[in-house]
Formats: sequence, structure tokens, C-alpha cells
Amino acid sequence: MTRKRGTMRRSGSRARGASRAAERKAPKTYRLAAAKIAAARKALGAPSDTAAIEMALDMVTFRDELVSGLVAMRGARIAPFDE
Repeated sequence: MTRKRGTMRRSGSRARGASRAAERKAPKTYRLAAAKIAAARKALGAPSDTAAIEMALDMVTFRDELVSGLVAMRGARIAPFDE
């Protein structure tokens, strides 16, 4: 059996080329309080300032998704598992 190049998936990774646009890094410059970055880095256990900022942004966007999901489910009846 012959596979097309770049279609084989490795365990725990995306197929080659999948969603690369979403992962591109854009060089940006921001003026941020060094103490806030250090505190975030320590709280998150991040290995670098960039990692701390990315982790914090991921947490904020995840929170937004959770809130949106909860709002969408408002009024929905959820039955217990044992029913």
C-alpha cells in the first residue's frame, strides 16, 4: 500500500501541513511590565517569558470558549448519569 507523502500521522502530532497557519509566530513588540511577566512565568512554571505569555493567552481564550459554551447551554436540562 502506498501512502501520499505527508499524510501519515505520528502519535501525538498533527499531519504534516495541518493548521500550520494557526501556529505561525508573528514578531511583535509590546511594552509589558517586567514584574507581571515574571509573576506569570513563576505561576505558570513557564521556561521563558514568551512561553508564559503564550500560556496566559491560551488560558484566556480557553476561558472565553468555556463561557461561550455555558451561555449556549443555559436552560438546557442535564439528566444525571444514573437515570
